[in-house]
Amino acid sequence: MTVLRSKLDTGSEAYAENLAAMQTMWDEVAAALESVPAIGGQRYVDRHHKRGKMLVRERIEALIDPYTPFLELSPLAAWGTDDPVGAGVANGIGIVNGTEVAITGSDMTYKGGSANPATLDKGSRFNEIVTRNRLPLIGLTESAGADLTRQADIFVRGGGGFKRLTQLSKEGIPTISAVFGPSTAGGAYNPGMSEYTVFVEGRARAYLGGPPLVKMAIDEDVDEETLGGAEMHSRVSGLSDYLATDEMDALRMVRDIVGHLNWNKRGPGPSEMPDDPLYDPAELMGSASADVKVPFDVREILARTLDGSRFEEFKPLYGDKLVCGWGSICGFPVGILGNNGILFSEESNKGAQFIQLCNRTNTPLVFFQNITGFMVGTAAEQGGIIKNGAKLINAVSNSEVPHFVMMVGASYGAGNYGMSGRAYDPRFIFSWPNHRIAVMGPKQLAGVMEIIARSSAAAKGREIDEEELAGQSAFLEAAVEDQSTALFATGRVWDDGIIHPADTRVVLGMAISVAHGAEVKGATEFGTWRH
Repeated sequence: MTVLRSKLDTGSEAYAENLAAMQTMWDEVAAALESVPAIGGQRYVDRHHKRGKMLVRERIEALIDPYTPFLELSPLAAWGTDDPVGAGVANGIGIVNGTEVAITGSDMTYKGGSANPATLDKGSRFNEIVTRNRLPLIGLTESAGADLTRQADIFVRGGGGFKRLTQLSKEGIPTISAVFGPSTAGGAYNPGMSEYTVFVEGRARAYLGGPPLVKMAIDEDVDEETLGGAEMHSRVSGLSDYLATDEMDALRMVRDIVGHLNWNKRGPGPSEMPDDPLYDPAELMGSASADVKVPFDVREILARTLDGSRFEEFKPLYGDKLVCGWGSICGFPVGILGNNGILFSEESNKGAQFIQLCNRTNTPLVFFQNITGFMVGTAAEQGGIIKNGAKLINAVSNSEVPHFVMMVGASYGAGNYGMSGRAYDPRFIFSWPNHRIAVMGPKQLAGVMEIIARSSAAAKGREIDEEELAGQSAFLEAAVEDQSTALFATGRVWDDGIIHPADTRVVLGMAISVAHGAEVKGATEFGTWRH
């Protein structure tokens, strides 16, 4: 393969200015991330520790293999909403006893770990990832159940989580629940529907109705241990399979359970040399434009992400605004699609053909999105942009190899669809802090609405109030700008998290490895398209 040669001048003033702008964006993300582990407030963190209990992320750290990474997913879910940042739950992927597993646990410092609507949104995406990638699931269970003040937004769809637990078991995907504290009402079904359960002595409790509800329902007086304590469930009901003496003992037991699963992946695994890129991944922070209106060459990202910076480019002289080709990441062969500008008919045709070729060879696809959309105008329409753009979207929609998406710039309009956006079921989708996403750019959207307003006024024979129209346009542009940011998008679980650009290779390597837990097989048929 050809070795990419970087043209990025990392010593230039332009690079330094862009790097500083990107750093400012990342600092805002980092500040939000730092607030999540103590989202309930230091008072509740201290109370939790005083009771001899670990925080959820401390449990995860103690559970996974030493010196191995934990890829937390959707850590800033609910950012910019009325729900707690992080949605009161930690979800992610780590290595336990040498096995890649999915791990989820409630944050007990916020309303006793109770679930809110954002918890369900975050959990739904997490369950997608668990199921499609065949990941053994470990639940670090301790929750007060649903936030009863939000029950109308939770109850009906909340039951889907229990259904998915049983479906994982049916599909042969192991489920393990370690219960550290109260697991009340609906929360009691988490251990109830798991294949393996570990209860912490003197701490874990599981009951459909606690002592107050039992008293109200059947006028029975009963204490918590007799009703649903760890020892009772271990000796009497049989809900508990293992009785742990403390939290660390429970985590040890979970590790032992994972060890005897003899879990095997169905994908082929890495087959290429996983040597480092020729260029420092730390330079990725300044390789993409902080201002998405400023173009940059996606090959600079590839040179700092692919093994040995090797890249076999496909059709380099045709449709050159879409860079396609083959390489590998951490030893896993992949096909690459990266934007170097707007999508014309040539780029659409090239992308559709490339996706078919990768499906024919069972090669996963990695999309680097920096796209303002498909070309518009008379020449584009007469040249068949609709049918050709539809061809690319058809190929993306019906492709069956795993897709991985990295949002490294703009993602506007149907360009988001053609580059396997969130609605097109990528296995994983991550963003850089400069990411912007919307139907179109804020200025363009406000301009379109202004033209429509003028046309409407003219049709009705009314004069335009220029000052009022200018104010409306400015307000709309600012609103769309606010709703287009990476933080706004990640808060609504439109991606699986904002990452530091320097971590791109590591995050993609982990994601691709996880996807090989399931069979990696391409489509043999696509929908009909016009030629």
